Amino acid sequence: MVTEITDEERDDPAVPEPPDRHEGRDKLSALGGLAALSLDAMASVAYGPEAIVLVLATVGARGLGFTLPVTVAIAVLLGVLTFSYRQVIAAFPDGGGSYAVAKTHLGRRTALVAAASLVIDYVLNVAVSVTAGVAALTSAFPSLYPDRLLLCLLVLALVTAINLRGIAESARVFMIPTAVFVLSILAVIVVGLLRSTPAGVLATGHAQLAGDAGSVGVLLLLRAFASGCSALTGVEAIANAVPSFRTPRVKRAQHTEVALGALLGVMLIGLAVLIGRFHLQPVDGVTVLAQLTDASLGHGFGFYLVQFVTMLLLALAANTSFGGLPVLLRLLARDNHLPHVFALRSDHQVYRHGVVALALASTVLLVASGGDVNMLVPLFAIGVFVGFTICQVGMVRHWYGCRVPGWKGKAALNGFGALLTAAATVVETVTKFTEGAWIICLTLPALVWLFAGIRRSYERIGRQLGLGAVPRTPRRQHSLVVVPVGTLSRLTSEALSAAVSLGDEVIAVTVVPEDTDAEDRAAAESLRRDWELWAPSVPLVDIPSPRRELARPLVGYLRELATEHAYDRITVLIPEVEPAHWWQWPLHNQRGALISRAVRRRTQASVCRLRLRLDAV
Repeated sequence: MVTEITDEERDDPAVPEPPDRHEGRDKLSALGGLAALSLDAMASVAYGPEAIVLVLATVGARGLGFTLPVTVAIAVLLGVLTFSYRQVIAAFPDGGGSYAVAKTHLGRRTALVAAASLVIDYVLNVAVSVTAGVAALTSAFPSLYPDRLLLCLLVLALVTAINLRGIAESARVFMIPTAVFVLSILAVIVVGLLRSTPAGVLATGHAQLAGDAGSVGVLLLLRAFASGCSALTGVEAIANAVPSFRTPRVKRAQHTEVALGALLGVMLIGLAVLIGRFHLQPVDGVTVLAQLTDASLGHGFGFYLVQFVTMLLLALAANTSFGGLPVLLRLLARDNHLPHVFALRSDHQVYRHGVVALALASTVLLVASGGDVNMLVPLFAIGVFVGFTICQVGMVRHWYGCRVPGWKGKAALNGFGALLTAAATVVETVTKFTEGAWIICLTLPALVWLFAGIRRSYERIGRQLGLGAVPRTPRRQHSLVVVPVGTLSRLTSEALSAAVSLGDEVIAVTVVPEDTDAEDRAAAESLRRDWELWAPSVPLVDIPSPRRELARPLVGYLRELATEHAYDRITVLIPEVEPAHWWQWPLHNQRGALISRAVRRRTQASVCRLRLRLDAV
């Protein structure tokens, strides 16, 4: 169950935040949170303003004049989302963001829609970020273009390997690139505002300006707003990953959220002001950010530094997903909507299975798209805005339920944010439907169906196991233990010793082929003779095998035992050898795995695999 803290408890100093048992190097500071969980949002300044300009340029210079108003509207929505997720962090310190809000205030089905939308967005963010970063690299070095898919997979492997070491480790690695990028963008803005004329003009392609061929209508502004809102992806990641912060984790996560909102807002508005100041327009083959950098800093070292760190941060922006999605998958697993393995943590406090699942899903997308960012962009940002809208509506219900002082203003602000994000979702879906958004419209309900189906499976398993009910009093059972043997050895002795302690009766069995050659007959007779000399007080039963099979005759014998005798339980104890080194595994036969699989699938007997660990020599 998701823990919710009331506003009274949150503000009461007598209710301290519980200590974190895993405090230390494996947890995030506020600055580390910016580096680990905000790269997606930070890097979006490289394509968010350009998305606005590309839409407005379709009606000429008159449309480009609305770049700043549209950006201000996006910044207002950013402020609403920042405030909202700051409250979400305080109310749901176990993380989960939109999923946790929806589960508490809007019901399980709506929560699954929010979770599915976030899963889609996180996976797409990895693929888009990696391909965009590699695209920037191949633009600078065209000879690498044919190998773009291999480069994408190598970058993904690098980010995955770093995150398997822990989110705090990734924060330490990415902190310097993040700081250099933010300072570089701020330098572009400040220097550009101080210039009266551009320092340079970078235009190597054809201008994409349509002339004053049309009027600026509401629909066009909505399209520009929806396209520019792609800059807001990643804002929710901090609220999803609150447990990854050091104590006091709520305050640290809130400080990180506010810092992200402030930095992102300043960069977006600053770049929009420069677009109008320098009268820039979209040009084929040149990004808007590159034009702004050249106009502010000139075509020198500063220009290439900004391009390099932009390329680097775009590639590393995938780290946001690796910080947020595994925590979300852990909550889904805890609520029985995903396999419980996603709730397990490794020694570095990493939800390793979530990290690996994200890497595999992203690999599939990269291979399917061939490393082409243009094939992935139309799918991007729709899922996250579904989550934004659900979260805003859920927070309206939250304020209505708790009714703290000033709750009406907070609810109104969240309601306004819900209207903006819902409008952006509809416009984004409609305008990009034929470009690939239809895939999201199919994938989202499919994920909801999958989550619900997994929960139904766990409920059926729980009913069969009697979970939550008082079990019957333990009683002694009449049990039989069957031990398959092939030769006499120390392994046989250990297996029989364990079997005698487990069951009332113990028998050893060996499968004997009927159409044997002289060597096989000699081996079978030798085993029988040695067994009688050893005299372990356990009978050895020969099971004939007409076709020289191993598993089928044993299964038939177990079925006969179950039919002819009144055993409460039959257990097959399979002795196996566990070598000292991994490379020695192929040296041993796999008869234990073969017998285990056949017994589990074809009989009601229990299976116990006893492994004797060998010493290193």
